[in-house]
Amino acid sequence: MLSKLIIFLRACWRPSSDSYVHTGPDSAGRQDGLLWYKDSGLHLVGEFSMAVVQANNLLEDQSQIESGSLSLLDSGPYGTFVGVYDGHGGPETSRYINDHLFQHLKRFAAEQNSMSVDVIRKAFQATEEGFLSLVVKQWPTKPQMAAVGSCCLVGVICDGTLYVANLGDSRAVLGRLVKATGEVLALQLSAEHNASFESVRQELHSMHPDDPQIVVLKHNVWRVKGLIQITRSIGDLYLKNAEYNKEPLYAKFRLREPFKRPLLSADPSISVHELEPHDQFLILASDGLWEHLSNQEAVDIVQNSSHSGSARRLVKAALQEAAKKREMRYSDLKKIDRGVRRHFHDDISVIVVFLDSNLVSRATSLRGPSVSLRGGGVNLLARSLAPTPT
Repeated sequence: MLSKLIIFLRACWRPSSDSYVHTGPDSAGRQDGLLWYKDSGLHLVGEFSMAVVQANNLLEDQSQIESGSLSLLDSGPYGTFVGVYDGHGGPETSRYINDHLFQHLKRFAAEQNSMSVDVIRKAFQATEEGFLSLVVKQWPTKPQMAAVGSCCLVGVICDGTLYVANLGDSRAVLGRLVKATGEVLALQLSAEHNASFESVRQELHSMHPDDPQIVVLKHNVWRVKGLIQITRSIGDLYLKNAEYNKEPLYAKFRLREPFKRPLLSADPSISVHELEPHDQFLILASDGLWEHLSNQEAVDIVQNSSHSGSARRLVKAALQEAAKKREMRYSDLKKIDRGVRRHFHDDISVIVVFLDSNLVSRATSLRGPSVSLRGGGVNLLARSLAPTPT
Protein backbone atom coordinates (compact mmCIF):
# COMPACT_ATOMS: atom_id res chain seq x y z
CA MET A 1 0.00 0.00 0.00
CA LEU A 2 2.77 2.38 0.98
CA SER A 3 4.75 1.60 -2.17
CA LYS A 4 1.74 2.45 -4.35
CA LEU A 5 1.35 5.75 -2.50
CA ILE A 6 5.01 6.61 -3.09
CA ILE A 7 4.67 5.82 -6.81
CA PHE A 8 1.63 8.08 -7.04
CA LEU A 9 3.40 10.89 -5.22
CA ARG A 10 6.46 10.73 -7.47
CA ALA A 11 4.24 11.89 -10.30
CA CYS A 12 3.41 14.96 -8.24
CA TRP A 13 6.95 15.84 -7.21
CA ARG A 14 8.54 18.89 -8.71
CA PRO A 15 12.21 18.94 -9.64
CA SER A 16 14.60 20.66 -7.24
CA SER A 17 15.67 23.49 -9.50
CA ASP A 18 16.86 27.01 -8.87
CA SER A 19 13.61 28.34 -10.30
CA TYR A 20 11.90 27.37 -7.03
CA VAL A 21 14.39 29.15 -4.78
CA HIS A 22 14.20 32.93 -4.43
CA THR A 23 16.78 34.67 -2.30
CA GLY A 24 15.82 38.29 -2.66
CA PRO A 25 16.48 41.00 -0.09
CA ASP A 26 16.35 39.44 3.36
CA SER A 27 14.35 42.39 4.67
CA ALA A 28 11.33 40.94 2.87
CA GLY A 29 12.10 37.32 3.74
CA ARG A 30 13.24 34.49 1.50
CA GLN A 31 11.42 31.83 -0.49
CA ASP A 32 12.64 28.24 -0.79
CA GLY A 33 10.11 26.12 -2.62
CA LEU A 34 6.94 26.08 -0.53
CA LEU A 35 8.76 27.55 2.47
CA TRP A 36 8.94 31.30 3.12
CA TYR A 37 10.99 32.55 6.03
CA LYS A 38 12.42 35.60 7.72
CA ASP A 39 15.01 34.18 10.09
CA SER A 40 15.60 37.29 12.14
CA GLY A 41 14.45 40.85 12.54
CA LEU A 42 14.04 43.49 15.22
CA HIS A 43 10.78 44.70 16.72
CA LEU A 44 10.22 47.27 19.43
CA VAL A 45 11.18 45.08 22.41
CA GLY A 46 13.40 42.37 20.95
CA GLU A 47 13.95 40.09 17.99
CA PHE A 48 11.48 38.09 15.92
CA SER A 49 11.51 35.15 13.51
CA MET A 50 8.82 34.13 10.97
CA ALA A 51 8.17 31.14 8.71
CA VAL A 52 5.34 29.89 6.51
CA VAL A 53 5.09 26.60 4.66
CA GLN A 54 2.34 26.12 2.10
CA ALA A 55 0.32 22.93 1.68
CA ASN A 56 -2.86 24.12 -0.07
CA ASN A 57 -2.85 24.98 -3.75
CA LEU A 58 -3.66 28.53 -2.67
CA LEU A 59 -2.11 29.58 0.63
CA GLU A 60 -4.97 29.98 3.12
CA ASP A 61 -2.77 31.11 6.03
CA GLN A 62 -1.83 34.78 6.33
CA SER A 63 0.39 36.40 8.96
CA GLN A 64 1.94 39.74 9.83
CA ILE A 65 4.08 41.64 12.30
CA GLU A 66 3.76 45.39 12.77
CA SER A 67 6.01 47.23 15.22
CA GLY A 68 6.19 50.92 16.02
CA SER A 69 3.11 53.09 16.25
CA LEU A 70 -0.10 51.24 17.10
CA SER A 71 -2.19 54.33 16.43
CA LEU A 72 -2.99 56.77 13.65
CA LEU A 73 -1.61 59.49 15.95
CA ASP A 74 2.08 60.30 16.40
CA SER A 75 1.50 60.38 20.15
CA GLY A 76 1.13 56.59 20.18
CA PRO A 77 0.65 54.13 21.77
CA TYR A 78 3.72 52.27 20.53
CA GLY A 79 4.36 48.55 20.55
CA THR A 80 4.28 45.34 18.51
CA PHE A 81 1.28 43.72 16.80
CA VAL A 82 1.45 40.10 15.61
CA GLY A 83 -1.29 38.29 13.71
CA VAL A 84 -1.79 34.73 12.42
CA TYR A 85 -4.91 34.13 10.29
CA ASP A 86 -5.73 30.54 9.34
CA GLY A 87 -8.30 30.59 6.56
CA HIS A 88 -10.65 27.83 5.47
CA GLY A 89 -12.75 27.38 2.35
CA GLY A 90 -10.39 29.72 0.49
CA PRO A 91 -7.89 32.53 1.15
CA GLU A 92 -10.27 35.49 0.88
CA THR A 93 -11.07 35.97 4.57
CA SER A 94 -7.52 35.62 5.87
CA ARG A 95 -6.31 38.06 3.21
CA TYR A 96 -9.03 40.51 4.17
CA ILE A 97 -8.01 40.31 7.84
CA ASN A 98 -4.39 40.89 6.86
CA ASP A 99 -5.41 44.04 5.00
CA HIS A 100 -7.84 45.51 7.54
CA LEU A 101 -7.54 44.31 11.15
CA PHE A 102 -4.40 46.25 12.09
CA GLN A 103 -5.75 49.41 10.45
CA HIS A 104 -8.94 49.12 12.49
CA LEU A 105 -6.88 48.63 15.64
CA LYS A 106 -4.86 51.77 14.91
CA ARG A 107 -8.07 53.74 14.36
CA PHE A 108 -9.65 52.67 17.66
CA ALA A 109 -6.36 53.14 19.54
CA ALA A 110 -6.23 56.71 18.21
CA GLU A 111 -9.79 57.34 19.42
CA GLN A 112 -8.94 56.14 22.93
CA ASN A 113 -5.31 57.29 22.82
CA SER A 114 -4.35 53.96 24.40
CA MET A 115 -4.29 50.20 23.90
CA SER A 116 -6.96 48.15 25.65
CA VAL A 117 -9.16 45.07 25.48
CA ASP A 118 -11.93 47.32 24.18
CA VAL A 119 -9.74 48.58 21.31
CA ILE A 120 -8.89 45.03 20.26
CA ARG A 121 -12.48 43.81 20.53
CA LYS A 122 -13.71 46.72 18.42
CA ALA A 123 -11.04 46.02 15.79
CA PHE A 124 -12.20 42.39 15.53
CA GLN A 125 -15.83 43.50 15.29
CA ALA A 126 -15.10 46.06 12.56
CA THR A 127 -13.15 43.45 10.58
CA GLU A 128 -15.98 40.95 10.85
CA GLU A 129 -18.58 43.52 9.81
CA GLY A 130 -16.46 44.72 6.90
CA PHE A 131 -15.91 41.24 5.51
CA LEU A 132 -19.53 40.15 5.93
CA SER A 133 -20.74 43.29 4.14
CA LEU A 134 -18.40 42.39 1.28
CA VAL A 135 -19.82 38.86 1.14
CA VAL A 136 -23.38 40.21 1.09
CA LYS A 137 -22.53 42.50 -1.84
CA GLN A 138 -20.98 39.60 -3.77
CA TRP A 139 -23.76 37.11 -2.97
CA PRO A 140 -25.50 37.45 -6.38
CA THR A 141 -22.29 36.71 -8.32
CA LYS A 142 -20.07 34.84 -5.84
CA PRO A 143 -22.39 33.07 -3.39
CA GLN A 144 -19.71 30.58 -2.31
CA MET A 145 -17.90 33.43 -0.54
CA ALA A 146 -20.45 32.90 2.23
CA ALA A 147 -18.67 29.62 3.07
CA VAL A 148 -15.20 31.18 3.41
CA GLY A 149 -13.84 32.10 6.83
CA SER A 150 -10.75 32.34 8.99
CA CYS A 151 -9.40 31.82 12.47
CA CYS A 152 -7.81 34.96 13.87
CA LEU A 153 -5.02 35.04 16.48
CA VAL A 154 -3.49 38.34 17.59
CA GLY A 155 -0.81 39.31 20.08
CA VAL A 156 -0.24 42.95 21.04
CA ILE A 157 2.71 44.06 23.20
CA CYS A 158 2.27 47.58 24.52
CA ASP A 159 3.60 49.37 27.62
CA GLY A 160 4.82 46.16 29.23
CA THR A 161 1.47 44.42 28.72
CA LEU A 162 0.74 41.48 26.43
CA TYR A 163 -2.77 41.15 24.99
CA VAL A 164 -3.75 37.88 23.29
CA ALA A 165 -6.99 37.72 21.31
CA ASN A 166 -8.25 34.64 19.50
CA LEU A 167 -11.01 33.21 17.33
CA GLY A 168 -10.65 29.56 16.36
CA ASP A 169 -7.86 27.09 17.07
CA SER A 170 -4.58 28.84 16.36
CA ARG A 171 -2.46 29.08 19.49
CA ALA A 172 -0.22 31.48 21.42
CA VAL A 173 2.34 29.95 23.78
CA LEU A 174 4.67 31.83 26.14
CA GLY A 175 8.12 30.53 27.06
CA ARG A 176 8.63 31.41 30.75
CA LEU A 177 11.91 30.90 32.63
CA VAL A 178 11.73 29.16 36.01
CA LYS A 179 14.66 30.67 37.90
CA ALA A 180 14.86 27.91 40.49
CA THR A 181 15.52 25.21 37.87
CA GLY A 182 16.65 27.14 34.80
CA GLU A 183 13.92 25.46 32.76
CA VAL A 184 11.77 27.35 30.29
CA LEU A 185 8.19 26.14 30.58
CA ALA A 186 5.37 26.47 28.08
CA LEU A 187 2.34 28.52 29.10
CA GLN A 188 -0.60 28.56 26.69
CA LEU A 189 -2.19 32.01 26.60
CA SER A 190 -4.96 31.53 24.04
CA ALA A 191 -8.33 29.84 24.46
CA GLU A 192 -9.22 27.49 21.58
CA HIS A 193 -12.65 27.41 20.01
CA ASN A 194 -12.89 23.93 18.57
CA ALA A 195 -15.73 21.44 18.97
CA SER A 196 -13.23 18.68 19.83
CA PHE A 197 -13.12 20.14 23.37
CA GLU A 198 -15.95 19.00 25.64
CA SER A 199 -16.13 22.42 27.31
CA VAL A 200 -16.71 24.03 23.91
CA ARG A 201 -19.44 21.53 23.07
CA GLN A 202 -21.12 22.24 26.41
CA GLU A 203 -20.96 25.97 25.64
CA LEU A 204 -22.67 25.37 22.30
CA HIS A 205 -25.40 23.23 23.90
CA SER A 206 -26.06 25.93 26.49
CA MET A 207 -26.33 28.57 23.76
CA HIS A 208 -28.60 26.37 21.60
CA PRO A 209 -30.70 24.36 24.10
CA ASP A 210 -33.40 23.72 21.51
CA ASP A 211 -31.00 22.07 19.04
CA PRO A 212 -29.71 18.63 20.11
CA GLN A 213 -27.79 18.41 16.81
CA ILE A 214 -25.79 21.62 17.29
CA VAL A 215 -22.63 19.47 17.39
CA VAL A 216 -22.40 16.16 15.54
CA LEU A 217 -19.73 13.46 15.63
CA LYS A 218 -18.91 12.90 11.96
CA HIS A 219 -16.10 10.61 10.80
CA ASN A 220 -14.91 10.54 14.41
CA VAL A 221 -14.59 14.35 14.51
CA TRP A 222 -16.91 16.72 16.38
CA ARG A 223 -18.28 19.45 14.10
CA VAL A 224 -20.83 22.26 14.42
CA LYS A 225 -23.89 20.93 12.54
CA GLY A 226 -21.57 18.31 11.10
CA LEU A 227 -19.84 20.94 8.96
CA ILE A 228 -17.01 22.76 10.75
CA GLN A 229 -14.78 22.12 13.77
CA ILE A 230 -14.14 25.70 14.91
CA THR A 231 -16.88 27.56 16.76
CA ARG A 232 -15.65 31.17 16.39
CA SER A 233 -14.30 32.87 13.28
CA ILE A 234 -14.26 35.85 10.97
CA GLY A 235 -16.51 35.18 7.98
CA ASP A 236 -18.50 31.94 7.55
CA LEU A 237 -21.66 33.93 6.91
CA TYR A 238 -23.51 30.75 5.90
CA LEU A 239 -23.48 29.71 9.59
CA LYS A 240 -24.22 33.15 11.00
CA ASN A 241 -27.19 34.28 8.92
CA ALA A 242 -29.77 31.79 7.61
CA GLU A 243 -30.50 34.10 4.65
CA TYR A 244 -27.15 32.97 3.19
CA ASN A 245 -27.59 29.25 3.86
CA LYS A 246 -29.64 28.48 0.77
CA GLU A 247 -29.31 28.20 -3.00
CA PRO A 248 -27.15 29.04 -4.88
CA LEU A 249 -24.77 28.02 -2.06
CA TYR A 250 -23.41 24.53 -2.73
CA ALA A 251 -25.63 21.81 -1.28
CA LYS A 252 -22.87 20.45 0.99
CA PHE A 253 -22.95 23.71 2.97
CA ARG A 254 -26.73 24.01 3.26
CA LEU A 255 -28.56 22.90 6.38
CA ARG A 256 -31.88 21.09 6.18
CA GLU A 257 -33.48 23.15 8.92
CA PRO A 258 -33.20 26.95 9.07
CA PHE A 259 -31.50 28.33 12.18
CA LYS A 260 -32.79 31.25 14.26
CA ARG A 261 -29.54 32.48 15.84
CA PRO A 262 -25.91 32.49 14.63
CA LEU A 263 -24.21 29.11 14.96
CA LEU A 264 -20.71 30.60 15.03
CA SER A 265 -19.45 33.67 16.89
CA ALA A 266 -16.94 36.40 16.06
CA ASP A 267 -16.46 37.45 19.69
CA PRO A 268 -12.77 36.85 20.52
CA SER A 269 -11.40 35.45 23.75
CA ILE A 270 -8.99 38.11 25.04
CA SER A 271 -6.47 37.68 27.86
CA VAL A 272 -4.15 40.27 29.39
CA HIS A 273 -0.71 39.52 30.85
CA GLU A 274 1.71 41.88 32.54
CA LEU A 275 5.11 40.86 31.17
CA GLU A 276 7.74 39.82 33.69
CA PRO A 277 11.54 39.63 33.29
CA HIS A 278 11.35 35.82 33.16
CA ASP A 279 9.01 35.87 30.12
CA GLN A 280 11.42 34.89 27.34
CA PHE A 281 9.47 34.62 24.09
CA LEU A 282 6.04 34.17 22.53
CA ILE A 283 5.14 31.63 19.82
CA LEU A 284 2.07 32.32 17.70
CA ALA A 285 1.16 29.66 15.14
CA SER A 286 -1.72 28.23 13.16
CA ASP A 287 -2.99 24.80 14.15
CA GLY A 288 -0.89 23.22 11.40
CA LEU A 289 2.06 23.45 13.80
CA TRP A 290 0.22 22.24 16.89
CA GLU A 291 -1.10 19.15 15.10
CA HIS A 292 2.47 17.84 15.23
CA LEU A 293 4.17 19.56 18.19
CA SER A 294 3.14 19.97 21.81
CA ASN A 295 3.45 23.34 23.53
CA GLN A 296 6.52 22.22 25.48
CA GLU A 297 8.18 20.64 22.45
CA ALA A 298 7.84 23.93 20.58
CA VAL A 299 9.22 25.93 23.52
CA ASP A 300 12.16 23.54 23.87
CA ILE A 301 13.06 23.91 20.18
CA VAL A 302 13.12 27.70 20.48
CA GLN A 303 14.93 27.73 23.82
CA ASN A 304 17.67 25.29 22.83
CA SER A 305 18.88 27.14 19.72
CA SER A 306 19.86 30.64 18.65
CA HIS A 307 17.11 33.21 18.09
CA SER A 308 17.78 33.45 14.36
CA GLY A 309 15.83 30.83 12.40
CA SER A 310 13.61 29.81 15.34
CA ALA A 311 10.38 29.85 13.32
CA ARG A 312 11.97 27.89 10.48
CA ARG A 313 13.19 25.24 12.93
CA LEU A 314 9.68 24.88 14.33
CA VAL A 315 8.25 24.37 10.83
CA LYS A 316 10.94 21.81 10.03
CA ALA A 317 10.22 19.89 13.25
CA ALA A 318 6.50 19.80 12.42
CA LEU A 319 7.18 18.57 8.88
CA GLN A 320 9.54 15.89 10.19
CA GLU A 321 6.75 14.68 12.47
CA ALA A 322 4.25 14.75 9.59
CA ALA A 323 6.62 12.65 7.48
CA LYS A 324 7.22 10.22 10.34
CA LYS A 325 3.49 9.68 10.80
CA ARG A 326 3.24 8.70 7.12
CA GLU A 327 6.34 6.50 7.30
CA MET A 328 8.23 8.55 4.76
CA ARG A 329 11.40 10.59 4.73
CA TYR A 330 11.36 14.32 5.42
CA SER A 331 13.39 14.87 2.26
CA ASP A 332 10.70 13.12 0.23
CA LEU A 333 7.88 15.08 1.86
CA LYS A 334 9.58 18.34 0.86
CA LYS A 335 9.44 17.31 -2.80
CA ILE A 336 5.64 17.05 -2.86
CA ASP A 337 4.03 20.07 -4.49
CA ARG A 338 1.24 22.25 -3.12
CA GLY A 339 -2.24 20.82 -3.32
CA VAL A 340 -1.13 17.21 -2.95
CA ARG A 341 0.95 18.33 0.06
CA ARG A 342 -2.31 19.08 1.91
CA HIS A 343 -2.86 15.33 2.33
CA PHE A 344 0.19 15.28 4.61
CA HIS A 345 -0.02 18.54 6.56
CA ASP A 346 -1.83 21.88 6.65
CA ASP A 347 -0.48 25.32 5.82
CA ILE A 348 1.73 26.30 8.76
CA SER A 349 2.46 29.87 9.88
CA VAL A 350 4.76 30.58 12.81
CA ILE A 351 5.94 33.84 14.41
CA VAL A 352 8.36 33.79 17.34
CA VAL A 353 8.59 37.08 19.23
CA PHE A 354 11.50 37.38 21.67
CA LEU A 355 11.08 39.62 24.70
CA ASP A 356 14.09 41.66 25.86
CA SER A 357 13.22 42.47 29.47
CA ASN A 358 15.35 45.62 29.42
CA LEU A 359 13.39 46.94 26.43
CA VAL A 360 10.01 45.77 27.77
CA SER A 361 10.55 47.69 31.01
CA ARG A 362 11.08 51.00 29.21
CA ALA A 363 8.69 50.42 26.31
CA THR A 364 6.76 53.64 26.95
CA SER A 365 9.80 55.70 25.91
CA LEU A 366 10.68 53.64 22.81
CA ARG A 367 9.85 54.79 19.29
CA GLY A 368 11.66 52.29 17.08
CA PRO A 369 12.50 50.19 15.18
CA SER A 370 9.48 50.32 12.86
CA VAL A 371 8.55 47.04 11.16
CA SER A 372 5.79 46.01 8.76
CA LEU A 373 6.12 42.50 7.34
CA ARG A 374 3.74 39.83 6.05
CA GLY A 375 4.34 36.13 5.74
CA GLY A 376 4.84 34.98 2.17
CA GLY A 377 3.85 32.03 0.03
CA VAL A 378 3.44 30.74 -3.51
CA ASN A 379 0.12 31.51 -5.18
CA LEU A 380 -1.09 30.65 -8.66
CA LEU A 381 -3.44 33.62 -8.77
CA ALA A 382 -3.27 37.05 -7.21
CA ARG A 383 -6.93 36.73 -6.32
CA SER A 384 -8.53 33.34 -6.03
CA LEU A 385 -11.99 32.39 -7.21
CA ALA A 386 -14.69 31.27 -4.82
CA PRO A 387 -14.24 27.73 -3.52
CA THR A 388 -15.11 24.95 -5.94
CA PRO A 389 -17.25 21.96 -5.02
CA THR A 390 -15.48 18.78 -3.92
